[in-house]
Amino acid sequence: MPRLDRITQKPEVMGGRPCIRGLRVTVGMLVAQIGQGHSFEQVLADYPYLEREDILQAIQYAAWRTEEREVELATA
Repeated sequence: MPRLDRITQKPEVMGGRPCIRGLRVTVGMLVAQIGQGHSFEQVLADYPYLEREDILQAIQYAAWRTEEREVELATA
């Protein structure tokens, strides 16, 4: 797993969805902005309290989650 020290999950913030540094900005929202063609500069201008590393870690987190696998265990 990559170093993701800016990604937080707290039940009381955005329903426990992965967020950036405890802020009410979700990883999904940032990834969607980039996926829609917004540049890092545009996102940072819209959310001046974010940093470039926040966006990078959001993308890393999303990539890591897509590679995560669930394995079903046999029941007795």
